[in-house]
Amino acid sequence: MARNHGNKKYVQLLLDPSRFMLIEQIAKDKGMKPNALLRQAIYDWLGLMMPKEVILAAEKLDEARWQQSVQNRIQGRNKRSKKVYRGES
Repeated sequence: MARNHGNKKYVQLLLDPSRFMLIEQIAKDKGMKPNALLRQAIYDWLGLMMPKEVILAAEKLDEARWQQSVQNRIQGRNKRSKKVYRGES
């Protein structure tokens, strides 16, 4: 079952060791971390399984969520710095 991790979903995947060694080797050859390689492989697979319009809509929604997350962090930092400047806790 997927868990929330900020704006992302956290899933655990168990792989057999010999095949994971192959993933590690491919990732190393590509200069990537294994998790990044697996994430990209899943996204590529989704692109094959779903209509292009659906994938593009999902990418736009994910980008909008990311931008909102960045804005929330900026606003939070600005509020904290104003409190420190005024001597509030």
